[in-house]
Amino acid sequence: MGALSMTILIGVLVMLIVVFAFVLTVKSGQYDDMEGPAHRILMDDDDPRIPGNSSEQKKTEVSQIDKEQNQI
Repeated sequence: MGALSMTILIGVLVMLIVVFAFVLTVKSGQYDDMEGPAHRILMDDDDPRIPGNSSEQKKTEVSQIDKEQNQI
């Protein structure tokens, strides 16, 4: 029984050390995404909440292009 309890105690201590180290690294910013914002600027956004991406404005632009083509 002594060896089993010693193994469990060592396992719990190692687990606590790992959790503590993980919390420290998260708080220090080790897992922050440094390349995501740089790549995000290159992606097209079709989000209607972004000014200029609403479907009404796109429909207006398409109708203006059609009018210009009909005038030619």
